[in-house]
Amino acid sequence: MAWLYLVVAGILEIVWASFMKESQGFTRLMPTIVTFVAMAASFWLLAVAMRSLPLGTAYAIWTGIGAVGAFLVGIAIMGEPATLGRIVSALLLVSGMIGLKLTSGH
Repeated sequence: MAWLYLVVAGILEIVWASFMKESQGFTRLMPTIVTFVAMAASFWLLAVAMRSLPLGTAYAIWTGIGAVGAFLVGIAIMGEPATLGRIVSALLLVSGMIGLKLTSGH
């Protein structure tokens, strides 16, 4: 169950990062509210997952899901460039997360 909490926490990290961008420096009310609600839920689920997952593994995967997810949202929705270097770098993050999961012992 801890892995499910961690994945949902990572997805919520994508949500809050995306809405933080949309809040335009916290000057738009609704994106700001979504940012803080998603952030709080993400942190809480991360804390719950850390009850049974190792700190380094949980935190690295949480930030990795958020980083790669925000990268994909940036490309798919916000028109950011999808250069070869950026894509290879994101794939390296994903391979690192897979490696952590496979070697975590949980």
